[in-house]
Amino acid sequence: MTLPAGLEAGTYNADPTHSTAAFTVRHAGISKVRGTVPVTSAVITIGDSLESSSVTAELDARGVNTGNADRDGHLQSADFFNVEANPTWTFASTSVAGTPEEFTVTGDLTINGVTKSVELEVEFTGTAVDPFGNKRAAFEGKIEFSRKEFGLTWNAALEAGGVLVSDKVKVDLEISAIAA
Repeated sequence: MTLPAGLEAGTYNADPTHSTAAFTVRHAGISKVRGTVPVTSAVITIGDSLESSSVTAELDARGVNTGNADRDGHLQSADFFNVEANPTWTFASTSVAGTPEEFTVTGDLTINGVTKSVELEVEFTGTAVDPFGNKRAAFEGKIEFSRKEFGLTWNAALEAGGVLVSDKVKVDLEISAIAA
């Protein structure tokens, strides 16, 4: 598969100040809680084709932010991410397939010390040269997974039935990367 128009082979490093990993999970079955986990690093290696491309990334679970300090503290505790033992989340691709505009990056995602193969739906959103002369490439990604698959099983039963925290987690990624 050819590369998307405007994307050149090479190595791109994520710019953490312009990259975001945002998650959404249902709370009490009726509302959503949103938060972010800082993208601390990502290396995107674009080969001569998308199939020969790869990505590795690291996120800082200690920086989880939902806008509520008490909830953030609970998420960082052993009930959820256990950041003392597992301070980072990692992703390492194993394959890339699809079209130049929309493709799937399959890889190993590690959260809470548990590694699972996942599929990340990715869209290349373009390139630009910023005012400082840096060539940037941008990507959007989406993934949905079960908390339980990563050992994130804490919950509380609701009086009317159901549980406080849904199992399904959605993560949206916005990555701005600079050519090395």
